[in-house]
Amino acid sequence: MKRLSGLLLIIWLFVFVLMLPWAKAKWKNDGNPDGGTLNYGEYGRPATMDPITSNDMISLRISELLFNGLVGIDEKQEIVPELAERVEISDDGLKYTFYLRKDVTWHPREGEEPKPFTAEDVIFTYNVMMHPSTITSLKVRFEFIESAAKIDDHTVEFRLKRPILNALAKFSFKIIPNHGPENGEFLTREDPFVHKPIGTGPYMLRNITADSEVILVANEDYFQGRPHIDKFVARPFADQNIMSQALMFNAIDMIVLVNPRDIPQIQGDKRFVLQPYNALSYSFFGYNMRNPLLADKRVRKAITYAVNRQEMLDSFFQGQGTIISGPFAPGSWAYNLDVKPLPYDPQKAIELLNEAGFTRGDDGIMEKDGEKLSLTLKVPIEKESEAVKRVVLAFKNYLGKIGVGVQGEFKEWLSWKEDVFLKHDFDVIFASWVFDDSADITSLFHSSEIGPWMNNFGAYSNREIDSLIVESKLTLDHEKRRTIYRRLHSILAEECPYTFLWTLTNYAAYHKRLRHVAIHPYKFFSFADGWYIPEQDQQ
Repeated sequence: MKRLSGLLLIIWLFVFVLMLPWAKAKWKNDGNPDGGTLNYGEYGRPATMDPITSNDMISLRISELLFNGLVGIDEKQEIVPELAERVEISDDGLKYTFYLRKDVTWHPREGEEPKPFTAEDVIFTYNVMMHPSTITSLKVRFEFIESAAKIDDHTVEFRLKRPILNALAKFSFKIIPNHGPENGEFLTREDPFVHKPIGTGPYMLRNITADSEVILVANEDYFQGRPHIDKFVARPFADQNIMSQALMFNAIDMIVLVNPRDIPQIQGDKRFVLQPYNALSYSFFGYNMRNPLLADKRVRKAITYAVNRQEMLDSFFQGQGTIISGPFAPGSWAYNLDVKPLPYDPQKAIELLNEAGFTRGDDGIMEKDGEKLSLTLKVPIEKESEAVKRVVLAFKNYLGKIGVGVQGEFKEWLSWKEDVFLKHDFDVIFASWVFDDSADITSLFHSSEIGPWMNNFGAYSNREIDSLIVESKLTLDHEKRRTIYRRLHSILAEECPYTFLWTLTNYAAYHKRLRHVAIHPYKFFSFADGWYIPEQDQQ
């Protein structure tokens, strides 16, 4: 959810921008050298690498290197053409006609010639994305589209159900090839394409090693000009401390998200650049409302009162962040500053549990009708960072003081995702969301988003929330939408489907031999085409 500074610009400004002739990418003739390898550290590994089924940041970053949208966002956060060279928008704002580039080819599979990008691929992507059997969080973002049609091989037309704010920016969704997936109708996580994708982007997937390293190589035929760096290697780490040490010992060149505890060490080393960026993210404890005990709002609210969030932020993250009260990141225009975080008040927590019918048993654990209030807390990735381990231990201790039992369980990333999003086998999770610029929380809290691999993992359902979310999508008045979001924020802060924790200040760290590094606020690698390594520093 980056700032929407251009949200209220009239639609014709966008038309004007996209009607301009496509300029050659500035790095084609910038005099900077090609060559070198960039090894970067990731906290975990991607579950899938296509842009449709993926729902984690590791995958999103890789998809930025592999794929393109019809339009994109430049370093000034302005909409620019990508696969479309221009667009025409009807006077009533209901028809968007995209004229596609004719010089784009798909990454070739081994033994095959590169195939051209055409309108068929755009229509195929849209149909697959919206198919009922495709499990993706993207679907709700494009329900405003009435139809997509091919006019000719290089022209597509989208008709909208209604005019919407900032519609053009939404056409930045990544396009996949018609000949990519095995299934020509919908996409599943079992399709080989999601693990061996081909795109139109600046980098191509070469292979995934036995150590789960993802190796990408430069696309020599990239339509915006060959990227400078020859190879990107994503190296997975199960421990943030080890990842920071790998940077210090030159085993990797970049960390996309630095452990806050390691910031002073990296900052003090002249070999590295420590760059802050606003990812508009937040951390939370999320609850499974399928558990009848957690379905009671008073229990969820009691847990929130019981947790000393400021103490954890100060102790485990060196205070590098802000305590939050609701479902939007504080940097977002949608955040309601009038809603204050619940204070640390363990006595109030006990009172709420008593009100909900719980009393302490002989072992000190709250119980109701013979059932103890003992919960499982599942956290992704075995051998977690020290900070996360401390958060889990503190959470267990805080809840122990009010008579709630907590059994912490660290799970390998993919196993954790399966437990949470597929099997729904958990009571509480500790996790983070990273948002785009839409401030759209539909997939997180609308009742239609409950189900396998859906983002409403906790099965939260509230008719007023559903109604407000729908209303927010129908309005063309930005201030009215802001008012609706403020109301959503207020209700969700009271309902506590999550215990909203904090948004951390994000830092990337990279070796100074990497030059012209510009970081997208939440997609990270969007501008990596222009990064380069001086010849004397290439390995």
